[in-house]
Amino acid sequence: MQMAEHTRQGLAPLRFITCGSVDDGKSTLIGRLLVDSKSVLQDQLAGVQRAGETDLALLTDGLSAEREQGITIDVAYRYFQTSQRKFIIGDAPGHEQYTRNMVTAASTADAAVLLVDALKLDWENPQLTLLPQTRRHALLVQLLRVPSIVFAVNKLDAVADPARAFDNISQALRSFAAQAGITITALVPVSALKGWGIVQSGAPAGAAWPHYTGPGLLSLLEALPATPSDANLPFSFAVQWVEKQHDSGVTEQGRRIFWGRVGTGQVRAGQSLRLFPSGQSARVNTVLDATRHPGAVAAGASAGIILDREVDLSRGDSVVDEGLASQGSQQLQVTLAWMDEEPLVPGRSYWALHGHRWVKAKVTQIFHRRNIHNLAQEPADSLAVNEIGSIRLQLQEAVLALPFAQSRVLGALILVDASSHVTAGAALVQ
Repeated sequence: MQMAEHTRQGLAPLRFITCGSVDDGKSTLIGRLLVDSKSVLQDQLAGVQRAGETDLALLTDGLSAEREQGITIDVAYRYFQTSQRKFIIGDAPGHEQYTRNMVTAASTADAAVLLVDALKLDWENPQLTLLPQTRRHALLVQLLRVPSIVFAVNKLDAVADPARAFDNISQALRSFAAQAGITITALVPVSALKGWGIVQSGAPAGAAWPHYTGPGLLSLLEALPATPSDANLPFSFAVQWVEKQHDSGVTEQGRRIFWGRVGTGQVRAGQSLRLFPSGQSARVNTVLDATRHPGAVAAGASAGIILDREVDLSRGDSVVDEGLASQGSQQLQVTLAWMDEEPLVPGRSYWALHGHRWVKAKVTQIFHRRNIHNLAQEPADSLAVNEIGSIRLQLQEAVLALPFAQSRVLGALILVDASSHVTAGAALVQ
């Protein structure tokens, strides 16, 4: 396992998700992390009792349908902290029909903890086959550029030979990762139900457990790096809201303030910028941070920009570095995770949302689909629900896009069905 060196003090909060196949123990793991980090009050614990036993999964499965069915349906976010770090956890559902919710959570994650249920696998077989949803979720977090991917082999307390099970499952995961080009940050044996391998790296004395010398899962998470911002890229800023200041202490009366989040780069007073899509030039008069104080603002933070003259800008338009303005394109080749029950076929039109800009998009070509079992690229004339493929989009208007490998902000868009308004696909610019 290789991790960057970080000082314990001053680490940014870590946003991570738990994912994997259904009933692999994702909600139970998060419940265990909350309990063992003392982030749960006694009355909360009392409210998740079932037949006299504490059901840790209920700490995150808050919807009535989730509690009735014993499954996770929507992403549940929870917050906790240790003496070393603060965390934001996203509990992603494992069912195939809720893959879109998992993609939503993974798109902003710094790390993914992908659980593997040892009981569901032929763990005695050195050539065992991983579950399809394990493979699918691993491919998705890789496609979404989640920086750290941790595989946690769960329920080892319930198998007859935990050491053999962990060895065989680890070998299967490493083989799959090598074939798929996935970099594994760590492989950790755990029992979410009993708390083994979570805070401490092993099991109680006398309990059968794999020979594992690495840190426990919580210590591992405390040391993982947060996703670096795109501050070193050229500046881009998508307008979310336009404010008319009638009486402002930071600029002359009547000047408009364009609010939004800095996507890439940084902005400061005096910068020469270009407006997208109009192509007009302007200079930054004042930059306000989220508390309305003047000063430079970098990628990932909210800002208010006041230009040196009145311009025609509205929600969905952008203010960008002059060199970036030429990156606008009406034709994109993208990797697509399809999420709609209605198959994707060439010729269909959708709404595409890129940042805050809505444009019409037509699917002009499907290049191939990814077979999650053997990872082959197969010819395809359609994409079914939960399939991953490569397609070409023709946009009615240009969008300011960079490859997703270069920018998670400018390289991602979603496709929305024009009639049902369902989020149909998540697209990553190639």
